Amino acid sequence: MTDIAPGALEDTNRLVYTGTSTTPAVQAARARRLGWWYFTEHVVRQMRGYGWPVLVYDVGQPLLYLFAMGVGLGAIVDANAGSIDGVAYLTFVAPALLVSTAVMTAAGEMTYPVMSGFKWQRIYYGPLASPLSPGQIALGHILAVSFRFVAQASVFWVLMQLFGASASGWSWLVIPIGALSALAFAAPLQAYSATLRDEGFQFAFIQRFIVMPMFLFAGTFFELDSMPVYLRWIGWLSPVWHGTELARVANYGRELAPGMVWVHLAYLGGLVAVGLTLANRNYRRRLTE
Repeated sequence: MTDIAPGALEDTNRLVYTGTSTTPAVQAARARRLGWWYFTEHVVRQMRGYGWPVLVYDVGQPLLYLFAMGVGLGAIVDANAGSIDGVAYLTFVAPALLVSTAVMTAAGEMTYPVMSGFKWQRIYYGPLASPLSPGQIALGHILAVSFRFVAQASVFWVLMQLFGASASGWSWLVIPIGALSALAFAAPLQAYSATLRDEGFQFAFIQRFIVMPMFLFAGTFFELDSMPVYLRWIGWLSPVWHGTELARVANYGRELAPGMVWVHLAYLGGLVAVGLTLANRNYRRRLTE
């Protein structure tokens, strides 16, 4: 086989065009180093197969939400209450809807698709036969899904601008905030889904008794302080409320108590870190048993 200079090994396109190839050892080393990215690309390519439904959902849902809040409920609230937190109701609720929508997408992407990887399509087992590790497979899957979170939040933000639902030049920060909030729910959920072997009532339970209460009672449509004290814990534990508080700061300059921005960021980041750690462990258990 023709000897290849170390620098040329990284130029994949040149190797293809010249007809030369790397050795199996080099290919294995690349997979061990970049396997998480290879699996990310694989999942993204799979997602392209249902790209149009995703696009319709990611555009249609925020469009309907903003129209309903701006022309419907928002107009009623503004006419009677004047403003919420010093701004129009649409400006108040739009960043919360962005965060909630991203989290609901995370609930859909990290339940049945994860089980499918283990049980139905079994897409995790092919890469496992290569040098990819279970941890790289878990990371690649959630990273691929995170691209959708960013894209969805970006579309929502653009629509917010069209509806005049932003009052700050920093409103674009709702995009990474929404993606972080979704990851904070997606990572622990991915770790949990990896422990399930059969489809029972678990995913339906998550949708009905975790996702929906977060959407309704985590400060999305009204201030969390306006709720009874015995229900506020739903918001405190929810990544939706923490993300919503941050998104409102970015969207219209909401004032928070000193240090609370860092508390919200630390909480969301902690959920991501714990979820990824548990997902790594649970994937390794399932894929090596």
